[in-house]
Amino acid sequence: MKKIIMLVGLIGFLAGCAGEQIEPEKSMEQLYAEAYAEFNDGDYDSAAELFLAAEGEHSTDALAPDALIMAAYSKYLDDDFPGALIVTDRFLRFHPGYPDAPYVLYLRGMCYYRQVSDVRREPGMSVYALQQFEQLKERFPNTEYAKNAENKIHILKNYIAGKVMYAARNDMKRENWASAITRLQSVVTTAQDTVMTPEAMYRLTQCYTAIGLPEQAAGYAEMLRKNFPNNEWTKKLDK
Repeated sequence: MKKIIMLVGLIGFLAGCAGEQIEPEKSMEQLYAEAYAEFNDGDYDSAAELFLAAEGEHSTDALAPDALIMAAYSKYLDDDFPGALIVTDRFLRFHPGYPDAPYVLYLRGMCYYRQVSDVRREPGMSVYALQQFEQLKERFPNTEYAKNAENKIHILKNYIAGKVMYAARNDMKRENWASAITRLQSVVTTAQDTVMTPEAMYRLTQCYTAIGLPEQAAGYAEMLRKNFPNNEWTKKLDK
């Protein structure tokens, strides 16, 4: 008798399930539209998750690359820079030849650029940003994003040289001449187009004078006079 009751209950349960309508899978267009609505409302975190869900469920759809781009951009606007970088990594891995690849490289550069902080404490984001922007300029030189990156490359090079100069000045205060000379020479040889180069040359004359090598000091003084005749650091040589 118990078996009959159980069987009747099971038949009733299956019949109930058969009567329920299973919700059909949403199309890429539907998911993308929902994500875009969240984006327009300024809910970038939700928008990013929905864009990623759309791409995950329809990875072969024509809109999949755009969904990844929008997910990365949403995370960027939400100040989730590590998250944006992860999404851009996925995009470049699966869609390296997509027309919007230059923009994605630019967005990667901006994720690092936005994290650049005080020259005394900056943890290396400036170097990563410079690498991304230089890669963009090398791979896609004629795009608007490469042109936009040029000014940031100039700023970052000066910033990085400024970090080296800051460390070199501290070395000089501690009379750590060998370390100071190494840092200053790196500015002169690898950052010639930055505003730090004249000061680096002047500081080198000071360092070599301090360790009793007047010929080397005179060489950098002459280099400074020749390359930057009207610079403030050149004028300091004769004071």
